[in-house]
Amino acid sequence: MIPRYTRKEMADIWEPENRFNIWLEVEIAACEAQAELGVIPKDAPAKIREKAGFDVARIDEIEREVKHDVIAFLTSVAEHVGEEARFIHVGMTSSDVLDTSFAVQLQQAADIILTDLDRLLAALKKRAEEHRGTLCIGRSHGIHAEPTTFGLKLAGHYAAFARAKERMEAARKEISVCAISGAVGTYATIDPRVEAYVAKKLKLVPETVSTQVIPRDRHAAFFAALGLIASSIENLSVEIRHLQRSEVREAEEFFSPGQKGSSAMPHKRNPVLTENLTGLARLIRAAVVPAMENVTLWHERDISHSSVERVSAPDTTMLTDFALARLSGVIENLLVYPDRMRANLDSLKGLVFSQAVLLALAEAGLSREDAYRVVQAQAMRVWAGEGSFIELLGADETVKKTLKEGQLQKICDYANYTKNIGGVIDRALGTAGEKKAA
Repeated sequence: MIPRYTRKEMADIWEPENRFNIWLEVEIAACEAQAELGVIPKDAPAKIREKAGFDVARIDEIEREVKHDVIAFLTSVAEHVGEEARFIHVGMTSSDVLDTSFAVQLQQAADIILTDLDRLLAALKKRAEEHRGTLCIGRSHGIHAEPTTFGLKLAGHYAAFARAKERMEAARKEISVCAISGAVGTYATIDPRVEAYVAKKLKLVPETVSTQVIPRDRHAAFFAALGLIASSIENLSVEIRHLQRSEVREAEEFFSPGQKGSSAMPHKRNPVLTENLTGLARLIRAAVVPAMENVTLWHERDISHSSVERVSAPDTTMLTDFALARLSGVIENLLVYPDRMRANLDSLKGLVFSQAVLLALAEAGLSREDAYRVVQAQAMRVWAGEGSFIELLGADETVKKTLKEGQLQKICDYANYTKNIGGVIDRALGTAGEKKAA
């Protein structure tokens, strides 16, 4: 039977040993179905399974001569099986074995990636809960905008990876198809019931129309899902890199004892892991366009897709597995500095309250244009270093005439910005129901 794989064994999925094991399982399952249908002797499958085997080095040797991987494999198997080998591969074509087996390998890879996503989601959820009330500045265009919390930042990334998991689950289903339909997919030499039997045994479903190959739009969806995972990895990695900049320093990667950041400058603590993840994301996404281009094949089939997949499938799944594991470690060990977040939040002397004051002035009777002009004029003075925003607004004649005494201080309160954040975080983390029940 096909072995199960754990995260550390992602590379093993693409080793020849595993690939040929799956090929052999496909061939034997087809023999079992053929025997039930009376196409081959009833006792043939048991005899084949008992003797079945292959030798990777021997397959390579044969392939150097015949220039055909499936024929080389079948020849090696026949050397182990003996006389009953003539019942193997009856009515089948190479793509029946290759594409069905490829589906199993992609399933195995998807299962590992889904486990990786679960670990990352757990890490993000824990840290989002930990920092749900940790005030920090929200930025747009890299410039201070309005207050938020670090927990809400992380909850947004949690939601992105939750969507990534849903896409990966859908992609796994998309590629979980079997094709045992013979040359050009007409079942002229093999009964469709063989395909149904093999599909059930391997936890697949028969392809609707295989045309000799499984349509590559299915695989394109799989690689697109990996590409989107990579983009979410990069999005979170870039956020951490920005927060680790010396001028910001609100969060940073864990710096272990004995670690060195620079060969020249002993003081350096660089965001090397997230920089590495940014680069890996580019490689993962690079597989998406070739997967899309693989959809276009000549007539019922050609093999232009094959050379692409032999490189992109192992490389991209291994990179995604590695990147998710690395990012999980970054989040689990991320150093967070709430005091620095608060210092940065306060650094613009109240400018973050500009919209709140604008809205209050408009609500009190000023036109929006006049309110904007008043608020912006005092904001520009703060930028120029002339004082704090609240003090300058408090001395502004228009503001004093428009707002009630003490109203400005109530408007410029960080609590106004966090009153709804808890609900948003609960919605993102799926914890709203849990807290309501409690």
